Amino acid sequence: MSKVHNFDLVLFGGTGDLVTRKLIPALYSAHFHGNLPNNSRIIALGRKSMSREEYCQYALDKAKLANVDIDSKQWEKFSKLLDYKTLDAGNLADFKALKSYIDTEITNIFYLSTAPNLFKIICENLAKVDLNHDKSRLVLEKPLGHDLKTATDINDFVATYFKEEQIFRIDHYLGKESVQNLMAIRFGNTLFEALWRRQWISSIQITIAENLGVGTRGDFYNDTGALRDMLQNHLLQLLCIVAMEPPFALDADTVRNEKLKVLQSLKPLHEDSVVNDVVSGQYKSGTDNGIPVGGYQEEDNVPEHSSTETFVSLKAEIQNWRWSGVPFYLRTGKRLSHQVAEIVIQFKDIPCKIFPLSANNFANRLIIRLQPEETVQLYFLAKRPGDTNDLQPVYLDLDFSKMFTNERRTGGYERLLLDVIRGKLTLFVRRDEQEAAWKWVEPILTTWKKLHITPKLYSAGTWGPTTSSTLLARDGVSWHEELE
Repeated sequence: MSKVHNFDLVLFGGTGDLVTRKLIPALYSAHFHGNLPNNSRIIALGRKSMSREEYCQYALDKAKLANVDIDSKQWEKFSKLLDYKTLDAGNLADFKALKSYIDTEITNIFYLSTAPNLFKIICENLAKVDLNHDKSRLVLEKPLGHDLKTATDINDFVATYFKEEQIFRIDHYLGKESVQNLMAIRFGNTLFEALWRRQWISSIQITIAENLGVGTRGDFYNDTGALRDMLQNHLLQLLCIVAMEPPFALDADTVRNEKLKVLQSLKPLHEDSVVNDVVSGQYKSGTDNGIPVGGYQEEDNVPEHSSTETFVSLKAEIQNWRWSGVPFYLRTGKRLSHQVAEIVIQFKDIPCKIFPLSANNFANRLIIRLQPEETVQLYFLAKRPGDTNDLQPVYLDLDFSKMFTNERRTGGYERLLLDVIRGKLTLFVRRDEQEAAWKWVEPILTTWKKLHITPKLYSAGTWGPTTSSTLLARDGVSWHEELE
């Protein structure tokens, strides 16, 4: 990787959970491993009044609550990079004071870890004090907008002050080691490339499941829901990496051009297809590892009778030569049976069976597990020992944590923050990608609203509404865990 030069990183929303539980720990880890110059600064901004020392202690306490492993001596060194300033996003005088404090001769990074409705005023005030100069970079957190119109509106506004190459739309899933390894598996090996097409693959499943509820994010989540929070960004980005054509290089625009082609090739959703091919759900009370847990409407800051979905699954199709006719099943939800992110490639059955019909027809699968552990499992059929011809499913298991025992695994936010500092855009979402994703999912939101479709209830600790399994059963397919 290229060298990291001195920078001033300004964190808007500096007292929020994302900054204190994710970004500060990621930056601490980068510093711990010698990847941050000692003359750089990390300046947190917030409306609370506190000194630099108070903020450093506040950030340390939050990091410990997030179970971050902190070395006291290393934290003491890292905290010298930290500073805190009080700022009101609507107060231009505060931005003038900010400009007088930061060094505009080096890279200036402005990370907007705030509600999207503050993006405009922050960008406008940064421009009014000339902090949108050529060495400036802007990081925008998801969700960027609430639908296509609001996302386009924000993008248009930001584009009046910052060039596209200065804008880093962050999707932390793209920073995960396992997601980048997915590209390596596809484009670094000949083993699967010949099979990676409709002639040999019958279906693909992409799942991001969480066993936790909404926790303290009830007010945010109720206005967002699973579709906006996870499917429009994380799941569609994974779909793009699975389905994209091999790029001729790994530079930013080449990779993102191929991902955009996938999004543009998705079969458009209409009212009938939303009704038939999209399932929404909301968790009710149930259990988590045998411990009783409440339902979504019992969570803090969630209004009674909320119709916000905490689960969504759907069937998607890609209309191009490689994937025509292959269904892609996407699924995400909260309070599900397990926390897991995985991609299941189901290969087609053999054309002529010469072994007993009791053999598992679904054995030929490639399972790429992204979390909690990072593994690749190739399932196939082998003869059971003995004097019969009975076949039994077996698998080859590659556990990356065991293969690379001496290698440090960089966290998603750490990798992405270092890429922002270096100015590398490959793992960030380009505007046309983002708007293409919004354009594809928007008919779902429109149809739900028009037809008053409300989510089906499912018990916490299960895999979602039964209609999610029915969605696949119509095609003679089952979710991966139902085959175990």
